Amino acid sequence: MKRGDTLGGIAAKHRVTLNQILEWNPQIKNPDVIFPGQQIRVAAPEMYGDYEPFPGSDFFQSSVSSPIIEAMGYRLIEENCSAYSGGPDSQWSEADRRSYSKWQHKLGYRGEDADGDPGPQSWEKLHVPAVYR
Repeated sequence: MKRGDTLGGIAAKHRVTLNQILEWNPQIKNPDVIFPGQQIRVAAPEMYGDYEPFPGSDFFQSSVSSPIIEAMGYRLIEENCSAYSGGPDSQWSEADRRSYSKWQHKLGYRGEDADGDPGPQSWEKLHVPAVYR
């Protein structure tokens, strides 16, 4: 988002409702408080099939903070693969790794293939929705 954007304006631009944006972005607690540079989802994945491409193995490190990680966390929760004590956030953490390992087990991976480090095949199957940039 940039200075002057509002959630209502973004909703109108993308032909969705403000309520849909709030539903797709549970991290937004107050729709009147948004920030330049903040990233949000503007479409439900089942509506447009717009998913995040695999960001690469080096992306998943504790030094990385990205709304893609938070979107992944919410997808893991939707898939009943949560190891979060609260909820996901944008910082890669051990809870993300444990949750992703549960996803890998759900897909039938075992051993080193279920270590919690995302790979391209399991990522593609998770369907992490694209975030607004």
